[in-house]
Amino acid sequence: MTSVQTITGDIDSAQLGRVLMHEHVFVFNHEYAANYPETWDDAERTDDAVAKLVELKANGIDTIVDLTVLGLGRDIRRVRAVAERSPVTIIAATGYYTFNELPTYLRLRGPGRLIGGEEPMVDMFVRDICEGIAGTGIRAGILKCATDVPGVTPDVERVLRSVARAHLRTGVPISTHTDVATERGLEQQKIFAEEGVDLGNVIIGHSGDSEDLDYLQRLLDNGSYLGMDRFGLDNRLPFDKRIRTVVELVRRGYAPRLVLSHDASCHSHNFPDDYRAEHLPRWNFAHITRDVLPALLEAGVSRRDIDTMLVDNPREIFSAQPGESS
Repeated sequence: MTSVQTITGDIDSAQLGRVLMHEHVFVFNHEYAANYPETWDDAERTDDAVAKLVELKANGIDTIVDLTVLGLGRDIRRVRAVAERSPVTIIAATGYYTFNELPTYLRLRGPGRLIGGEEPMVDMFVRDICEGIAGTGIRAGILKCATDVPGVTPDVERVLRSVARAHLRTGVPISTHTDVATERGLEQQKIFAEEGVDLGNVIIGHSGDSEDLDYLQRLLDNGSYLGMDRFGLDNRLPFDKRIRTVVELVRRGYAPRLVLSHDASCHSHNFPDDYRAEHLPRWNFAHITRDVLPALLEAGVSRRDIDTMLVDNPREIFSAQPGESS
């Protein structure tokens, strides 16, 4: 087995157990919180996050992958305060989340930019993986990037290629955010392949927002995993359609290429608790074990296939090396 970097130390990949591959602890707006401090209470939020993860463990989930990176307010010290009290293992990520432009600091640096020099993001991401984030010694175990409706803008392309190059230098897997209506996953795969990435080391995220089986089949044929990872976001695609899509892909033999998750958070500045409770009542960490797995079983998905998606696939993803695919 392979050693996996987590917030509380390295563990063997065999110890990951049941894994939710696309979640968040805190989605945080630092500038907003600094100027309007009444919007954030560290002690309250930490206690609440720990309580949610205690419940998650009681529901049978052992590990979450926290894909909160730069652009989403990553604060590794805040997450460490949760992880040290959590019975659920947390894996941190590095990368950059933007649909369009990078912040000015990065926009001015790099080849062809005003200040020039080498592409800074590659070394940033590699340092987060190999040395640790923000001087904490906590090493990222996965890379994250995003492509949404605006497509592969110049800055988004910089992020994708930087993530690919950091992957090739470190071996950690890649997970993405995509917009399925514009089939952004295919663009991501094209760029990763151009950089020499084995697409078997890539999870094309938010694929579960689509019921277009032709699109999903093309992603699978290219070799990537699919993130069926927004269960609870019923405004994006209703629950029954998400279930039917997973059932059909499992029927076609693709359970070994699917991972499950919610893309939920313990707390998000973007989606206040009262809004989520009213408009997205199932968008929480309990939804998969409480609602999704029983629905899959009732639809004919076997317990073995569920274990494949929740246990075997995450273990394989974190065990692979550049150039290897399971």
